[in-house]
Amino acid sequence: MGAIADAFVAYARPLLDQTDGSEEQLNKAFAISQLCYNLSLMPEDSRDRVLGEMKPTLDMDDEEFDDFRRSIVIPMIRRHQEMFPQMHRPSPTDSWQSVPSENAPPFRTRPRMAARTEAYPKTDRYAPCPCNSGKKYKFCCGKKRL
Repeated sequence: MGAIADAFVAYARPLLDQTDGSEEQLNKAFAISQLCYNLSLMPEDSRDRVLGEMKPTLDMDDEEFDDFRRSIVIPMIRRHQEMFPQMHRPSPTDSWQSVPSENAPPFRTRPRMAARTEAYPKTDRYAPCPCNSGKKYKFCCGKKRL
């Protein structure tokens, strides 16, 4: 498996360990893990609303639903926050943090590419482009025009 799949299996491990190993129960554990994973990425104020909208599809009465939320959903959200802390840091696009922090790396603009006004007829197609774009000549100034 890849690194992402391994991380997700590690995240789902508590629910997977509670199954009897049958395909049906493993699929159910993964589905609940995915639900909790997605809920953990939402803003806190949206989680309850989204989970409440899902309640009819979960086929649970109020007591079962509250127990499910308290014993599975909330611990799995906490687990996500512990396992993937960088996913829970405020992003610079959040309205309350519009100014970059002191520890943030300096903002860098992309280097400007030279204008393609001159052709380089003797340049090999696989050589770096003489215009200093960082691309191969065949993908830059030597691009075939149709």
